Amino acid sequence: MTITLEPIGIVRSCYPEKFGVPRQPGLIKSAKAVIEFFPPYSNPECFIGLDGFSHIWVTFQFHKNLTQGWKPRVRPPRLGGNKSLGVFATRATFRPNGLGLSAVRLASLITRDGETCLEIEGGDFVDGTPVIDIKPYVAYTDSLEATSGFAKESPQPRLPVIMEAEAESFLCSHSERYPDLKTLIIETISLDPRPQYKGADDSKVYGLALFDLNIKWQVVDHMARVIEISKSA
Repeated sequence: MTITLEPIGIVRSCYPEKFGVPRQPGLIKSAKAVIEFFPPYSNPECFIGLDGFSHIWVTFQFHKNLTQGWKPRVRPPRLGGNKSLGVFATRATFRPNGLGLSAVRLASLITRDGETCLEIEGGDFVDGTPVIDIKPYVAYTDSLEATSGFAKESPQPRLPVIMEAEAESFLCSHSERYPDLKTLIIETISLDPRPQYKGADDSKVYGLALFDLNIKWQVVDHMARVIEISKSA
């Protein structure tokens, strides 16, 4: 049996690359995005009644990984990247059909020129992610008392993040174009997107892509320091 999935739209996200994207939805409230729908799925009639829900489920495809196929065993970052588990016991991106599922906050519905798009918050999407389906989040049935295996609690504590003078200068001079950029940078880096196997003494300078910007940062003495913010080449 062959099943063909047709994307109904794409996500326009602040994360142009995989590095830095939160590993779970809801961890970064300032990670705002827009779901743009392809015709005929952009028809406003498709969304009548959706504004009564605060959250939605988004079924999407890990499009950056499709050519690499799937793996029966994977190494979850939550376990330090050194222990492997079965793919179906994780939320790994390298999986059959490359499908993902995220619950996000529905900020607003926007209809222009007879087409509707959705503004969402707290997503974990790379820019251009294909959307396969959306459904309303129904609290009485979707919010369950459950056990969570190796992911019993949210990753804590978060890294403290400070801005060096050059980075602060960029933020001040570009505040109108990027009004919530500082919050987004702090929330993203505080989750420590570095490879988990690197260890606490990893002081490499990393580059994080947000929008059309490159953010250089490093961790020194268990504190993340944002060194520089510049336009991407």
